[in-house]
Amino acid sequence: MTEGADDGLNERAQLLLKALIENYIRDGQPVGSRTLSRDSGLSLSSATIRNVMADLEDLGFVASPHTSAGRIPTDKGYRFFVDTLLKLKPLHHEEIVEIERRLKSDAANGRSLVQSVSQMLSSVSHMAGLVTLPNPNYVALSQIEFIALSENRALAIMVMNNREVQNRVVQLDRYYSTEELRRAANYLNEAFAGRSLPDVRAQLVGQLQETRQHMNQLMQDAIQMAQKVFNTEPDGRVEYVIAGETNLMGFAELSNVDRLRRLFEAFNEKHDILRLLDSCLRADGIQIFIGQESGYRILDDISVVTAPYMLDNQVVGVLGIIGPTRMAYERVIPIVDVTAKLLGSALNARK
Repeated sequence: MTEGADDGLNERAQLLLKALIENYIRDGQPVGSRTLSRDSGLSLSSATIRNVMADLEDLGFVASPHTSAGRIPTDKGYRFFVDTLLKLKPLHHEEIVEIERRLKSDAANGRSLVQSVSQMLSSVSHMAGLVTLPNPNYVALSQIEFIALSENRALAIMVMNNREVQNRVVQLDRYYSTEELRRAANYLNEAFAGRSLPDVRAQLVGQLQETRQHMNQLMQDAIQMAQKVFNTEPDGRVEYVIAGETNLMGFAELSNVDRLRRLFEAFNEKHDILRLLDSCLRADGIQIFIGQESGYRILDDISVVTAPYMLDNQVVGVLGIIGPTRMAYERVIPIVDVTAKLLGSALNARK
């Protein structure tokens, strides 16, 4: 085989590899030389095609299943296809409008929106859709109020990002009247509204280090209350919602009962998936993990396509589609990319 610039593949070999992968993605069956002769658009004899296929197999781009004379792509073959040969299919305007409509019609609660997006990704791809919840480090405090409870306790009611309500019961050092709680809340709202929780914690530490001579009693009370409310640092762990796992049962290469059981266990236990998603949070743009590229054995027959979504120009989460390595990348990648951008826009619009 005459070597070309792209990983040793000349144009003829690339066209045959492209035809093989497109056929296998569509039909899920090993591809023989007769099919390649018909679909590649090249006027080549079956013997020439078999020689090229043998070279591709030697280079690790295709493999021969024991049960067939045809060949199937390897992870390396898929990677070359995605990086070099793939032509993406942009979403139709009607599809984009439908995604926007679903995002706008969903309830304001963040988890509900994430659940809706994961289900939408699953329904449009016929695979599994996955969306992480927004990173708690980027949740901003909009408003806080206190309600007095018995035994020197108070209920802190916090509105986050102007839409999500969180409640926490805090144990105070003494009894506070309703008026004292109201004044403390007013002070905290003036000092911290609109700031992220890590920023609030950092300011609290700074203010608590000030000498008491520089703080009146109201400020001392408010800062002490806030310290009790916000004294728990988030552990930084990614949480995600997944939908459509059972769609994976429809792919022959994933239909082995034991393999499916282990895969579903991985979805439930989340450890490997979470580590993979955490790496996506720190990366730029679309991430594509094909088979063994993920580094997790349970995902050896799986591809994961992810994209980050943003709030206030900060990456706060990722979403993606999980399916077999023979997924239709030319469609899945635009779906993931566009949905991530539209989810970010929806979150920013709800602030």
